[in-house]
Formats: sequence, C-alpha cells, structure tokens
Amino acid sequence: MNGAPPIRTVAAVIADAQGRVLLVRKRGSRIFIQPGGKPEAGEDALATLRRELAEELGVELDTASLRHLGEFEADAVHEAGRRVRGDAWSVGIVGTPHAQAEIEQLCWIDPQPPYPVEVAPLSARHILPAYLRSRPNQPATGLR
Repeated sequence: MNGAPPIRTVAAVIADAQGRVLLVRKRGSRIFIQPGGKPEAGEDALATLRRELAEELGVELDTASLRHLGEFEADAVHEAGRRVRGDAWSVGIVGTPHAQAEIEQLCWIDPQPPYPVEVAPLSARHILPAYLRSRPNQPATGLR
C-alpha cells in the first residue's frame, strides 16, 4: 500500500421487507458495494448519503430511519493500492431504487454469507456484519 490516506466514503445499508440488503455494481466492475460515495467539499455524511442515493438510485433518504453502524476500513476495490474508510449507516428510503448514473446493476442479497455475488471487502468483512449485529431480535449467527 502507498502512504496515501484512506479514501473517505459514506455507505448505506438499505433493507427490504424480506430482510435482504441492496448492493450496487458500478459500470465496468464485477464487484458489488454498498450504495453511497465520496463526500464533496463541505458535505457531512448525511448530505453525502442524500445526494448519492438520489443520483445513483433515484430515491430519497428517510432521515427518521438512520442508524449509524460505524466507521470501517479495508482495501479499495476500484482504486488499486489504496484503502477505503467507510462511514456506514443503516437507512430507509422513499421510492423504488433503480440503477442510474455510474451504477450498472442492483442486487438484493441476504446480508448473511455466503453471498451470491462478489462483494467488496469493506461490505463483506465490516459493514454487513455490523448491520447484522445492529438488528434487534435478529440472530447474527446465520441460524434461522
């Protein structure tokens, strides 16, 4: 790894009524990641989430539903030799997500591995396990 600071991002965990979570795949990539992105100058985490969810998915952020999951770091999948530090939030949305902007594909998955698609290390090792631990009255062991 080079000595550059980690790439800062804000990531959303969006769940549907069946308990599946939404992942996205950028155009030209095979790896799925959480919706979200990099803050613009002067943006806080929630402003970044609001903007990115509107741009990438065409939905509105439901601010009443926000739960902070933590800040996590892993190898970046879209920038070789870099690390990414993601500020992760469980969020609700208003509207039906659809792929737009640089997003080529959406995928709803069970947040418990194994995953049916290739998932970025930040999501697979940190964000989705934190989400599973955060759910009230839900086992995080994979037993159902």
